[in-house]
Amino acid sequence: MSAGARTAQAVVLRGNDNVAVAARPIPRGSLIAHGDVEVEVREPIALGHKVALVDLAEGQPVKKYGQIIGFAARAISAGAWIHDHNLRADLFERDYAYASEHPPVPEMLERRTFQGFARPDGRVGTRNYVAVISTVNCSASTSKYIADRFRDNAWQRDFPHVDGVFAITHKNGCGQPFDGKDHQTLERILAGFANHPNIAAYIIVGLGCEVSQAQHLVDTQHLVMLGAAKSKRNGQAAERPRVMNIQEQGGIQKTVDAAVEAVFKLLPEANSWRRSEQPASKICLAMECGGSDGNSGVTANPALGVAADLIVAQGGTAVLGETTEIYGAEHLLTRRAVSRAVGEKLVDRIKWWEWYTGVFGAEINNNPSPGNKAGGLSTIYEKSLGALAKAGSTPLVDVVGYAERVDHIPGLVFMDTPGYDPPCTTGLVAGGANVLVFTTGRGSVLGLKPTPCIKATTNTPLYDRMIDDMDFDAGTILESESVESVGKRMFELILDVASGRRTKSEEQGVGEEEFAPWHIGPTL
Repeated sequence: MSAGARTAQAVVLRGNDNVAVAARPIPRGSLIAHGDVEVEVREPIALGHKVALVDLAEGQPVKKYGQIIGFAARAISAGAWIHDHNLRADLFERDYAYASEHPPVPEMLERRTFQGFARPDGRVGTRNYVAVISTVNCSASTSKYIADRFRDNAWQRDFPHVDGVFAITHKNGCGQPFDGKDHQTLERILAGFANHPNIAAYIIVGLGCEVSQAQHLVDTQHLVMLGAAKSKRNGQAAERPRVMNIQEQGGIQKTVDAAVEAVFKLLPEANSWRRSEQPASKICLAMECGGSDGNSGVTANPALGVAADLIVAQGGTAVLGETTEIYGAEHLLTRRAVSRAVGEKLVDRIKWWEWYTGVFGAEINNNPSPGNKAGGLSTIYEKSLGALAKAGSTPLVDVVGYAERVDHIPGLVFMDTPGYDPPCTTGLVAGGANVLVFTTGRGSVLGLKPTPCIKATTNTPLYDRMIDDMDFDAGTILESESVESVGKRMFELILDVASGRRTKSEEQGVGEEEFAPWHIGPTL
């Protein structure tokens, strides 16, 4: 044992784990308590990285969270650093045990409320935006020019209850089969944003000759304006959204001028909406993690899981995505499914992803990213187990397709999405999520209008370093605060943000460029 060795702070997550996670950088020669013995650290261990607690033979399972995160690629001595140099992600069988566990929904101890915009369809907005929706990349710049006319916010003196005018632009909309899967997906996404409870009004801008025709979007998705319910009660015909095609308007400038005029006509109606007290059951919480590190599954993600449980206890919806980043941990969700059918829907999506990635010569377990590895994540199994901590402890009530509506389903819902943050969150928001919590260990700066994005850090050094971008520090768990306590504080922040408190991404105007529909098939 090294002279003067001191006890290091490391976290052992489950009793049968054979690794510990560094709660702060651990110098070589430090000691880690493991049962009745102390393990001497053989090399420096960075924050979030793993250290072996026992000797491991080649091929022996390595366990974190009480689950397999990989297999020793060679013999590993107690006290050694465990990472991708000595850990491999061999395939292994998972016991799905469909619907074998029946976790209870936490009891609602107190009915909670927030200040939101009650919409005619029964949903509640946490923001009140006007959107300029581009059907195709060919109308993206024009749509941005329209929104740019409202950047100075001078107009908000007359319309103070409107949060802003923003453009929804993307790279898709043509070069794809008409009415094919990508076309249908794009229209479902655009309709999800047009009908979003955080959108008070919108216009649609197209080019005119694209595959994703603006009028086709309106007709097939049955789009009407938010005030249509009011019109119907007054005996008036439901108002259809204003559609503008650049080719029909006579070019970019004429389209911009006409669209700006149209938006100004929408502002009085948008401004007429007011916040009122609404039950927390109207929260549809999207949960995402990006730029993860070795402490994501130790601090921010399980804290978000506590907050999600509290939302579900109120009768609200918590929706989890990233199918490729629950790979190797999906068996923990199938056990919590309310029925075998729900569990099988999730496994069917896993199998589809195995096929889909194989078509392109890739593997579903090509994660983690270089940044994830620098933060201590070694295998997709480890990353998935940490990501799944966001799901809390309540039953899995349904599995839905990408961008399908979820805000009418109380409980924990899984949405089939890619792991890449922009298309994942685009799908979650299109599904109706009115609040988004994004956990990060490396420092993601994502936002996505019209839904406010709360960014929670896994460690305090990151929070302090990126204070202008981060909203919440879950790194206090590495000091002494309990996961439950941090989760309760996160729940309170969710209610505050739903009531209008601006997030750091909102303060910086982030959230338009991150709109990224999932493009599944070939570009023609």
